[in-house]
Amino acid sequence: MQQITTEEHWDEVIEPTGKLLDLRLKEVWKYRDLLMLFVKRDFAAQYKQTVLGPIWHLIQPIFTTAVFLLVFHSIANIDTDGINAVPFYMSGIAIWNYFSSCLTGTSNTFVANAGIFGKVYFPRLVIPLSTVFSNIIKFVIQFFLLLAVLIYFGIKDGHFYFSVTWLLVPLLVLMMAGMGLGLGIIISSLTTKYRDFAVLIGFAVQLLMYATPVAYPLSYIKGKSYEWLITANPLTPIVEAFRYALFGKGSFDAVHLMYSGIFILITLLLGTIIFNRVERSFMDTV
Repeated sequence: MQQITTEEHWDEVIEPTGKLLDLRLKEVWKYRDLLMLFVKRDFAAQYKQTVLGPIWHLIQPIFTTAVFLLVFHSIANIDTDGINAVPFYMSGIAIWNYFSSCLTGTSNTFVANAGIFGKVYFPRLVIPLSTVFSNIIKFVIQFFLLLAVLIYFGIKDGHFYFSVTWLLVPLLVLMMAGMGLGLGIIISSLTTKYRDFAVLIGFAVQLLMYATPVAYPLSYIKGKSYEWLITANPLTPIVEAFRYALFGKGSFDAVHLMYSGIFILITLLLGTIIFNRVERSFMDTV
């Protein structure tokens, strides 16, 4: 009896990443439909079976602004650099919410999606990227709320500020996305072995907000003993530049903004290295 042998042919071979910096961006682009599917899933899952749905994106900054008005404006009597207090706080809240959402969302990448990762292959970077893109929708909603507030006070005060500095807004949002993505994938990689990071991240984000001029202007801490700590925070130049772009007031320092950009690039590079290493064996530890 003659034995018939056939040579196996595979369309695609899946193997661990050979190089630490090999992001396989071509594969990410190839799976762009899956990326958009995850974006829709993330946005829909947040408010599934809720009464108000996406309206919560508006309620949260409104109530946070009210608390800031009471605590920092009325009680602490902190000056807002000549900017009306309501849009001042709302602008800081909008850009901060985007960063914090990106960070907390991507920091749980491996643990939250272990079930999917163990069943089917796709570029793992798709998951944290989908978190960053889905949170842009939330930011856009809150930014339109901010624009509505600016129009209201513009009509009330008889003065509208619109300048070429508004063109900085997309760049600053991109920088916040890079910061949240870089820090998030580092933390997500560490949480595969050390679950403590998942517990600490929420608390750390809250503390970081007070070390960033979200509820106060940078001018408020000038000359204080902890000024170096606030200015060393790479988020500080971005938040200050965001307000300067919208209002034309406050502080804008190109050198400090460049420092933030370099910090973001280093964070993304370090995050990529750690992410690629953990990706090879994380299923054994999750």
